[in-house]
This record gives sequence, C-alpha cells and structure tokens, in this order.
Amino acid sequence: MDNNNEISVQSLEKKINNKDNFMLIDVREKHEVEICKISDSIHIPMSQIPENISEINASNDIIVMCKSGIRSHKVCEYLREQGFSKVFNLEGGIIKWALDIDTDMKIY
Repeated sequence: MDNNNEISVQSLEKKINNKDNFMLIDVREKHEVEICKISDSIHIPMSQIPENISEINASNDIIVMCKSGIRSHKVCEYLREQGFSKVFNLEGGIIKWALDIDTDMKIY
C-alpha cells in the first residue's frame, strides 16, 4: 500500500491484475454507479455502510472508493473506528481511475 491510509489507482490496478485477495467497496450512490464503475467493486452506498458492516471481511485489505476520495475517506475513518485495521482510501476516487487507468470510462 502506498501510505498508511491511501492507495493509488496504479496500486489498485496491480492488485486487480494480480488477483490479490481484497475487497473494493464503492460507496457512491446508485445513480453514480450506473454512469461508471470498476468491475471488481462491491456497491454499498455510504449511508448503508453501518447496516451492511457484517458483509465486510476484516481479514482482507479493504479499499474504499467514491467519486473523488472525500466520502470514501470518511467511510475509512468510520471502519477504523469499528475495529477494521486494513482499510485504505482510493486516492482521487473513480475520477483519478478514469483519468489514469481506464481512459474510456465516463467522467461525471
């Protein structure tokens, strides 16, 4: 991982390509995910994280993403408060992913 709390889109791409064992949680709203998404992601809107916390596997790295990294940062803080230790925010969110990795992806 890149620093204590964030992962770059390049590092995420490597983890996907290497088929590493991790969980990628997309905390954007349904209408945002309908515009674009990373295929390996699991959609749990930010407001529904507390009620879906049992779905999150604490034994693997957890990467949280949103549009730009602000909402996902807040979700990372929340998950750490709940005792999850291997939680990382996707730096720059799906916008950075679209700019640097998947240049055909729609940006909104």
